[in-house]
This record gives sequence, C-alpha cells and structure tokens, in this order.
Amino acid sequence: MPHPTATRPTHGHGHANGIGAVKPDGWAYNRAPMIVYWELTNACGLACRHCRATAMPDAMPGELSTAQAIALLDDILGFAGPGEALPHVVMTGGDPLRRPDLPELLAAATERGIGVSLAPAVTPLLTRERIFWMKEMGVQAISLSLDGSTAAFHDGVRMVPGTFDATIEALDIAAEAGLPVQVNTLVTATTAADLPAVYELLSAHTLMQWSLFFLISIGRGTELTELSPGEAEKWLLWAARTNREASFRVKTTEAMHFRRLMAAPMLRAGSSKEEIEALPLSRAFGIRDGNGIVFVSNLGEVTPSGFLPLSVGNVKDASLVSLYRDQPVMRALRDPDQFKGRCGACEYHDWCGGSRARAYAWTGDPLESDPLCPYVPRPGASLAQ
Repeated sequence: MPHPTATRPTHGHGHANGIGAVKPDGWAYNRAPMIVYWELTNACGLACRHCRATAMPDAMPGELSTAQAIALLDDILGFAGPGEALPHVVMTGGDPLRRPDLPELLAAATERGIGVSLAPAVTPLLTRERIFWMKEMGVQAISLSLDGSTAAFHDGVRMVPGTFDATIEALDIAAEAGLPVQVNTLVTATTAADLPAVYELLSAHTLMQWSLFFLISIGRGTELTELSPGEAEKWLLWAARTNREASFRVKTTEAMHFRRLMAAPMLRAGSSKEEIEALPLSRAFGIRDGNGIVFVSNLGEVTPSGFLPLSVGNVKDASLVSLYRDQPVMRALRDPDQFKGRCGACEYHDWCGGSRARAYAWTGDPLESDPLCPYVPRPGASLAQ
C-alpha cells in the first residue's frame, strides 16, 4: 500500500499518511514527534456534534498570524539534527481551507522540506479544483470524515445536509488526482453498529487508510456516549479481522489497545516480542498522546494531542521543540512506567499505553488507566516470556 514520505531535502522517513504514523527505524519519541497536528484555524462551515475544537463559523481573535505560522515551521526544523528526520505536519482545524494564507503556508513547508497533510472539512470550499490544487502544492495526503453508511447517519452527525454525498464525491476526486486519503469514522455507542456497512461502502472506493476514532468526551463530544469497555473490545476485534481482509489499512484513534488485540494472538502462537516488533503492524506501537504526537492549537497553545487539552505552553512565547522535549507532563507521558492502575501494570504498556486523553477526560489525570480497556494484566507477565 503506497504511503507518502516527509523529509528534509536529503533525508526521509516513512509514515502512514501524515495522519497516522509509521515509525521508522531509530526514531526516538523523546527527540521528536512523528506528527505535529496543527490547528490552523477554528473557523469551519460545519457544526459537527462531536467536534473537539467546538469550531465556529468565523476565526477566533488571536490566531497565529502568517509570520507566526512561518516562524513555527522554522521552529519545527529544530527537531532534526544532521541525518535525522523531521516530523510530519497535519494541518487541521476547524477547516484549514478557511485560512486565507494556506497557499503561503504550504509553500513555506515545502521549501523547508516539511511534509504536510491536510484535514479539510467537506464544505463548498472543497471543490474538485481545490483537491487537484492540493496535489499540485505537494500535499501528501488528506483525511475525510465519514460517520455513517447513509446520508441520514452521516449528515445527522455533521449537521449539514448534503455532506455525505459531497464526502463520497471528494473521496473519488482525490483518487482521480492521485491524492492518498484517510477516512475517519467516529465510533460511539450509537454509531458502532453501522461500522460494517461503512466498511462495505468504503470497499467500493479508493482509500489508503480507514481510522476508527473512538470518541473522547471533550468539546461537543460530551453530548455523545462512549462505548462500554466490553463493546469497544468487541468492535476492536471486528476491526482486527477486517484489517486482514481489507484493501486498505484499518487503524484506530484513541483506542491504543487495538495493538494488544493485534499482537496477542501472535504471542500465543509462539512469535517472539522481537519478531512482532519487526512486522509492519508494529509501526504504530508506542504512539499516543504526547509520545510521537503533539498538537498546536489555532491560538498557539501546545498540548499532548488535540484530545488531551492540557496546555504545556504557547509557541508565541516558547519553542515547540523545547515544550515537547522538556515539559514535565510531556516527559511523563513518554514514560509508561509512570502510568497508574492497570495501564501501569500492563505488560503491553510499551506497545499500547492506553489513551492518555481518555484517562484525563474521565479522571483529570493523564497518567491514569484508560477506562475503555477491559484487559486485566497478568501479575509479573512480560512480553519477552
């Protein structure tokens, strides 16, 4: 399955699409994130029921200026020393197409050798011409959200009639343009049963990756209901089976224990820890909020991820590199031995680590156990056994 790369002019690294990461050999998350998620603006033409950003029709006062945005790109260069790879930048929102200076920012990223993906909202701004323009500008991938197998389901979440049809059209136009697509699908207590139908729909189209986003109750997402741990496990097992037969990669967002479910059968069959870590499925092992991921808000606030709204500083006042590397919260999130409860005791915590965002949303402590995972660790167990 093809995937673009984000590089300095002379060195590169692989990643799934700039939306979900693939860890190259030798990458150290204490040095640099794989992905910088950058919320260019809070402005958006949609009013999605689960919106993390609680996006609004117009941009907020205080958003990064063009000069500040380009300064952030220059700062990102500081993550890589000689021979080291740069993070990939995902420009998101709101709707990044609502930033008038988006062409300038894309050109500036390309000039600096920074790979970029976009997460546009499906509104009238996302035209056929704009999708082909993204390809010409060097955008390496885009993500589109599809939250149901029918217009009634999807438009009911996105709150704008016609969004379902426009999303399918955009998916097909991107394929025509040769622009890789990740499709994101929200998973909640009320939408999970529709996942098989969404999969059947997507199987008739071209995409690189399907990401199942397990709801975090922040922003407007507090209006929706998360799955129970048992139901989540059931759907993650379904996703693991689907991944084996799909023509595109199936991954999860904020359901890191998917990695346990993928690896556990191989361990039971006699595969060693080292053998599993050498397989493609291990490429996302360890990536979680603050570990391989960092988020910059439209106002410049830096958090471990967009779903973990715990600010460690602002790029208007401090270097993103130092905030990611040195802030105590970020350091703790990269050390699973500091995790509490079942996540701290779990033999899979290096590979999984649980959703730090969900732990924070439920308990106020990002180091607590992920309440969505039902797994009970075996006392003294080790993956090396």
